[in-house]
Amino acid sequence: MKRRYLINHILKLILITHLSLPLFAQSISSQKTEIWHGFQKIGFLLDGTPAYYVKPNTPMPGNPWIWRAYFPDWHIEMDSILLEKGFHIAYINTDNRYADPQAMLKWDDFYNYLTKKLSFASKVALEGVSRGGLYVYAWAKRNPEKVSCIYTETPVCDFKSWPGGRGKSKRQEKEWSQLLEVYGFTEEQALAYDDNPIDHLEGLAAYKVPVIHIIGLKDQLVPPDENTFPLIEKYLKLGGPAYVYSMSRGVQTLEGHHFPIEHPERWADFVIQSSTPVVQSLPNKNYVQLRAGLPNFYKAIQQKKNITVAYLGGSITYNSGWRDKVNKYMKERFPKNSFTFINAGISSLGSLPHAFRLEQDIINKGKPDLLFIEAAVNDHTNETDSLTQLRALEGIVRHARKDNPSLDIILMSFADPDKTSDYQKGLIPLEIKNHEAIASYYQLPSINLAKEVAERLQAKEFSWEFDFKDLHPSPFGQEIYYQSIKYLLTQSFKNFATGDSVSQINRQVISPLDKKNFEGGIYVNIHQAKIQKGFQLIESWQPSDGIGTRESFVNCPVLETISPDASLNFTFIGNAVGIGLVSGPDAGEVLFSIDNAPYQSMNLYTQWSYFLHLPWYKLFASGLSDERHTLHLKVSSHKNSKSKGTACRIVYFLVNSTEK
Repeated sequence: MKRRYLINHILKLILITHLSLPLFAQSISSQKTEIWHGFQKIGFLLDGTPAYYVKPNTPMPGNPWIWRAYFPDWHIEMDSILLEKGFHIAYINTDNRYADPQAMLKWDDFYNYLTKKLSFASKVALEGVSRGGLYVYAWAKRNPEKVSCIYTETPVCDFKSWPGGRGKSKRQEKEWSQLLEVYGFTEEQALAYDDNPIDHLEGLAAYKVPVIHIIGLKDQLVPPDENTFPLIEKYLKLGGPAYVYSMSRGVQTLEGHHFPIEHPERWADFVIQSSTPVVQSLPNKNYVQLRAGLPNFYKAIQQKKNITVAYLGGSITYNSGWRDKVNKYMKERFPKNSFTFINAGISSLGSLPHAFRLEQDIINKGKPDLLFIEAAVNDHTNETDSLTQLRALEGIVRHARKDNPSLDIILMSFADPDKTSDYQKGLIPLEIKNHEAIASYYQLPSINLAKEVAERLQAKEFSWEFDFKDLHPSPFGQEIYYQSIKYLLTQSFKNFATGDSVSQINRQVISPLDKKNFEGGIYVNIHQAKIQKGFQLIESWQPSDGIGTRESFVNCPVLETISPDASLNFTFIGNAVGIGLVSGPDAGEVLFSIDNAPYQSMNLYTQWSYFLHLPWYKLFASGLSDERHTLHLKVSSHKNSKSKGTACRIVYFLVNSTEK
């Protein structure tokens, strides 16, 4: 009864009132109205940068719009048609920045102003002429969910071609020097840069963003062979819809780079069909709780050069995808800082393993300023009980904050089919309740990506089968995750920058929800065990059966036995004990006793053990008295019917240490 009361009491804390944090106020000045080709043009300065938008006489429902990246008065035939049809035209002057990261941040600000303050459609058509191709693809790849289509004319798709002149095109010395300066590149760094428009198109293609390139086959300034053709070929192979139209009529000038535009009504129709009817996507803010924000992280950004960011999670964290995008965003957003990123993602591991490996895998590798934690998917898959989840998550937070009281932490809950099913039934998954309970109590920012995926599926924004595809997300799913994480980081920073974050929170140690939480969780070396019989210490274990392994759980010390009568003792000081082991095709069953209590059995075989020597964690006891205890462990002659043997391979002892 006490255990059930404790769980219910903790879960009720999810109802704690969340702090409300206002958005960043942008500076709009020098507003001016004039006539642009018969339409009203509103010019202004956005935080000091010239910008404008042109209003149609009668806007279409939802306020669709097209965003010109460069040369806003060049070839306005299509734009004029779109204005007549009810589109807005928009432009911000980030010229001579060649789509560098700072220009892209300014584009983010412009987009947010137009969509949030003026209610422009959440998806925009992008129009890039010549070097404008650098801009539209740079922003689209960062924000594929915000783009309805891309229209380009003679686009630069690789700045090594133009202005770099590393192929058929002549080098443009002035522009190349400007590019090196704004990017902070040496010549060698610029030539090695791997995020031109032709690179990393996976996310954009996954969103099926349609693109059109209008080119001249005789263009010697921006040769299609070095720009349009390689991009389109890659994009098509990735599944992206693309179309190329060669302009061959009329006088062609500037080495074939300039020519008259044929059939502008066709290209206007392409934009209209791709952009309407306007459907507003569900906003990211629905799935983000800012709470106390990230004041200490952003304070560290201002006061220190070297910043450490750590990620604690399972395979969704370990794999490439959203984490790489977050790293890139941070480096671009704060170019004066030097970042160290600790990837402590290990496949199959949830909150219980995280609590005991935190010290070894993160704290001993650096002093993080920001920590991301995810465990909801593996906590469900591994059938971790609710109380253990709560004790583990709280233990991680308190252990990490004990090491660094200024540490800011973000809790994330990723999606899986069972969580989607729960939300469709009107239920909140248990793992989400537990994550949010801990986040609420400690006022940590959190992101409920499981709910986001479920609700976007319900709204038919995408499908699980063809778009998201798996709990290990496709490039499409990685973008979903990244955009919400980016939203949280951006809003937290804006609140901090305007003094609206809760930066004066007294970060004193508050009383724990559960005094038996795992804040003292540590690995204890297997050399501390006293072998009674049957076990042997292998200093660099490898499987002999050719079955796969996981990083950090191979070529490492292991206490191994395959004998059903093997036994050992392990003495510890703490209130919880367990083992981190390798569970393979021959994993057996163990019997354990704490302080000579009756023996209990525990199965070490998992549903995945038949094809993998899996990292697996077993907790024998928690909530013990805070004193010295002895674990008695022996291998049983019984085993899972699917197992090939009675093996026990221990990599670590787990102890929630209460030693001062």
